[in-house]
Amino acid sequence: MNSLPNPYQQSVSLAVGFMVKIMGNLESSCGKNPELVVDFCTGIEEDSDIAFHFRVYTNSMVVMNSFQKGGWQEEKRMFSDPFMPGQPFELRFLVLENEYKVFVNNESFCQFAHRLPLQSVKMLKVKG
Repeated sequence: MNSLPNPYQQSVSLAVGFMVKIMGNLESSCGKNPELVVDFCTGIEEDSDIAFHFRVYTNSMVVMNSFQKGGWQEEKRMFSDPFMPGQPFELRFLVLENEYKVFVNNESFCQFAHRLPLQSVKMLKVKG
């Protein structure tokens, strides 16, 4: 099985209909540290804006946000846990005209409205 570097970075050019698929397995069920972070960034610099920040905690919480002009915006939280420690998962991000639609194991999980233009996203970063 192929193992990608952690963190993983890939340059992207988003358009409506674009899909990102991530397959993984969360190792532990310990609380406060995120197990998985997916960022759709405007650049490679550490302080780049983040159009969509998706963070999974194995204590039944997913946090979504954006980082613009040096500050985090309004956080959106989901208290649902399709991510079970030790169980493989498939995570898909579908880029739609007005939002990102997120699927976990082929089930619709959540959506996140665009806060920055699609065209501004240049980099995908995955940690965890």
